[in-house]
Amino acid sequence: QRRVHGDTDDFWRVSFCVQLREEMPPKTLRPSPVSGKARPKKSPTSPAPEPEKKEEDRKDDNGDEENFNFEPVIIHMKPTDQLSLSEKELEEEMPPRLLTANNPQAPSNIATFSFKEKQFKKDDLVDQMVIHFSMDGCILHKDSDEAKLQLEVVERKRIEEEKASKMVGTETDQEADEGEEKSSQLDVGSKKTLRNQFNFSERAAQTFNNAIRERGVATEPPPCFEFSRTVTQWEIYDTYMDDLERQKHAKEKHVKEDKKSSKQEDPLYSASMKHSLKIMERMVNQNAEDEIFFDFKYWEDQSDQFREGEGTLLPLWRFSSEKSKRKQVTSICWNPEYPDLFAVGFGSYDFMKQGAGLICCYSLKNTSHPEYTFTTESGVMSLDFHPQHSALLAVGLYDGTVLVYDVRNKHNRPIYQSTVRTNKHTDPVWQVFWQEEDLAKNINFFSVSSDGRVTNWVLMKNKLEPEEVMELKLAGNHREGDPDEETSLCGLAGGMCFDFNRTSEHLFIVGTEEGKIHKCSKAYSGQYLETYEGHHMAVYTVKWNPHHPRVFISASADWTVKIWDHNVKTPIMSFDLANAVGDVSWAPSSSTTFAAVTSDGRVHVYDLHENKHEPLCSQKVVKKSKLTRIAFNPREPIVLVGDDRGGVNCLKLSPNLRKSVAEVPELQTAKDVHIARMEALLSVADRSETSA
Repeated sequence: QRRVHGDTDDFWRVSFCVQLREEMPPKTLRPSPVSGKARPKKSPTSPAPEPEKKEEDRKDDNGDEENFNFEPVIIHMKPTDQLSLSEKELEEEMPPRLLTANNPQAPSNIATFSFKEKQFKKDDLVDQMVIHFSMDGCILHKDSDEAKLQLEVVERKRIEEEKASKMVGTETDQEADEGEEKSSQLDVGSKKTLRNQFNFSERAAQTFNNAIRERGVATEPPPCFEFSRTVTQWEIYDTYMDDLERQKHAKEKHVKEDKKSSKQEDPLYSASMKHSLKIMERMVNQNAEDEIFFDFKYWEDQSDQFREGEGTLLPLWRFSSEKSKRKQVTSICWNPEYPDLFAVGFGSYDFMKQGAGLICCYSLKNTSHPEYTFTTESGVMSLDFHPQHSALLAVGLYDGTVLVYDVRNKHNRPIYQSTVRTNKHTDPVWQVFWQEEDLAKNINFFSVSSDGRVTNWVLMKNKLEPEEVMELKLAGNHREGDPDEETSLCGLAGGMCFDFNRTSEHLFIVGTEEGKIHKCSKAYSGQYLETYEGHHMAVYTVKWNPHHPRVFISASADWTVKIWDHNVKTPIMSFDLANAVGDVSWAPSSSTTFAAVTSDGRVHVYDLHENKHEPLCSQKVVKKSKLTRIAFNPREPIVLVGDDRGGVNCLKLSPNLRKSVAEVPELQTAKDVHIARMEALLSVADRSETSA
């Protein structure tokens, strides 16, 4: 009987009951000094025995003396250190002591480094299992596959040995028969001659033994992993059922593949051969241009350390093809998922030289030939990759049609196309821009055209659904106090470019052919929120700053690039590049760096944090061509520029042209530093305006 009291240790009260059976020898008794009879030895802690009965009484009680000798003897034993508890304390129920299987020697403070959070974290999972003995056995089960295979090998060896022994026996028998025939013939020829049976000769030769060589190689043992898990019967059943389903699907797939392979006539034109050839082409191209790839990855212009405020552009590759030689580069767009893939649209800005369009998707892994090509009936004016679904490519054409391609498809047909029934544009579509999914989770994009409309195209199940967002009304210059204000509105303004704000998705700006920039909102489609007047000719590009929500930049044919604050009507900064500006783009690494291309074949790179008046680099990259488009790579320090002769040049920026935030102060992020730099420029511009 076990009793536990309070926080003390366990105490035991033990009772031993010994029953003497017939098959066991009787207990040895010691004679008593008084009566002379044998009695059990008295324990010092046992209670006083009852007075002995007489032999006649014992006979009367138990029938005979033998029954008395086999009665059980109960001895109560009590430890010396046992607590003496009352009956009330003994009847109290105490909580049981829980026994766990945790290993007391297992460490509980293991810390591992988390590459995701870039810090050491405590590992809560502690292995409690302790292996006391482990031995790899070499015994095979008789019914297992390995045992059957071993038995087959042994049986095969035995059969081969029997065959070899039989062959040897037959050869010896044949030799014996031949010897008997010869001896019989000799006996017949000369019966009188006696043959000496002991006349024989023996020949032997001893050769040199070949040198024995032993060669051994010690290899590293393969990594071993031990795992264990407690499973139930239903888990085993479910696992077997899943495995049966998997085997069934594998058989069906194998049958289908066999049917397909039987239908294929020539393996030279299979998809696997095409994939292998593409990989081989990339390897050959990278080996042939090994120096250029090395410069792309590791070259840095060391002269930048000695010339502060100046930089250079290193030419790397020129992408061109036979189909695009007589076309102009009208748009360039990097893929958001694969930083080495970009799409180039080819068309013509000349109204009298219109023809078919071309879309080429190039990869930096293979600079000699485009990965994908798509042809269009009209010239390509704009294109854009979807930010989430990177295989979708929106395209705007010169005849006002918008297309959506899936670059993964092998055929040359778009998956969506606008038509006259879907109210397509009537003039060239100068820019397309993917927008975030709406509340109904529909994929949509926006387009702007010279017909004065900004349209939202929703990708439905079978067609493109158009939605008019804004009609660009033509605002004329009228004097204040003119009673006839209606004369100031006549027709629609031709849209050339537009861009949506990164923080306020409903806010966007539109550049027009008249040189004006309008701030619009998707919520107010009837009027402009603001009109900015600063350019005198067509505005080719407007782009919001990727780091500052209030600043945007514009490029125009009037040879100027202007920086604006959308809360101020006049430009904050203006740069005259002495030639028509084809395109401008912000650098993704800094809020104060941008680059522009001009018609004289030059690339101008500015960093307003370093120099607010002069470019850090003004380099001529083509001789007789006009540069039309420019695009920064979002990850690598390279930039693409397109010209009017169907070529795209890849240039690498020197260290002075791509200075990012080197040291971020405490309690600030890199984004805060970018915004602070631009705010400093805005404050300087405001002070200069107030002083003027």
